[in-house]
Amino acid sequence: MSNYETIIVYSLANGEEAAKELAAKFQAMMAEHGAVDSVDEWGKRKLAYLIDDEEYGYYVLYNHSCDAAYPAELMRVLNITEGVLAKSIIKK
Repeated sequence: MSNYETIIVYSLANGEEAAKELAAKFQAMMAEHGAVDSVDEWGKRKLAYLIDDEEYGYYVLYNHSCDAAYPAELMRVLNITEGVLAKSIIKK
């Protein structure tokens, strides 16, 4: 198992509660496929540039460990999930 750092910016179009629900959903997915070491919710922050005509996003940083094949699956799910503005997965 390798260690990863994943940052996800959630849309605030449906409110902050919807963003928190998505954050919890992805935390549960990461825990299901490995171990979540820490979750750092940065909260609502201004984006550097507009993404989908949105000025603000809800930032969450996850430190987790999983098998080498899971980050590709996680990225696939993030790409098709409504409410995810930006994402990055980095192997530590």
